[in-house]
Amino acid sequence: MWSILLHLFPASLYAGLWLYYWRAQPAGQGAAAIGMANNERLVLFLALCAHGLALHSAIFSSGEMRFGFSTALSLIVWLAICFYWVETLYARLGGLRAIVLPVGALACLLTAFVPGNHVLSDINVASPVFRIHFVTTMLANSLVMLAALHALLMALATWQLHRARFSRALANLPPLLTMEALLFRLIGIAFVLLTLALATGIIFTEIRYGQVFRLTHETVLGSVSWLMFGVLLAGRYFRGWRGRTALRWTMVGFITTMLAYIGSRFVIEVLLHR
Repeated sequence: MWSILLHLFPASLYAGLWLYYWRAQPAGQGAAAIGMANNERLVLFLALCAHGLALHSAIFSSGEMRFGFSTALSLIVWLAICFYWVETLYARLGGLRAIVLPVGALACLLTAFVPGNHVLSDINVASPVFRIHFVTTMLANSLVMLAALHALLMALATWQLHRARFSRALANLPPLLTMEALLFRLIGIAFVLLTLALATGIIFTEIRYGQVFRLTHETVLGSVSWLMFGVLLAGRYFRGWRGRTALRWTMVGFITTMLAYIGSRFVIEVLLHR
């Protein structure tokens, strides 16, 4: 019960801030025009602290490191919202709140009621290479998720622009070129982290199993997602890819990245009950 309450508290903060965001918008004016107010930023910071505490309790319970699919997804969402919170200090990303906050609430609820029981072995946890691999993988996945949410916001803005009608949530967003530059900055950093994650994963596999490359869902899909984002960045640099092409590659790369670990753990834990 206590663990459930730990996750329900940040979920309620995310949901409450999301409702406040919608009700506080003046008619005909988007909250993105004025950015995030200091009181909203403070509440979001408290939600992140509570979310982080709940994750720590879920992952390091009973002296073991438990890391099931719901915990992994919640950690990725938490890191993505942390990056978003920092970005709001420098960029006007008010419209992204409409997507980020409910995702945070749902991630907390999922971890509360579907915690998962996958326990990492002591050998894995004690390895410095594994720790670096774990951290870079989670950071990369969180940035990929934030980039996907950003791409979704851009797609909605583009669609409404063609209809010559903006909703309150998307009114007065930064110019699409500015949002596109931010998107590729996120993808560029995520690609570097994905490269580090793959490199440390290869080293850990060699140390742990005596193989340079193991043919598993995680390694195959992780390599595919790395290749897709590499092609997207190369296409941007050499061919000037932008607009729908960039958004489609981002969303497909995001889905592939999530399937690399979250999807496989979901199948094993939820569908196969292993």
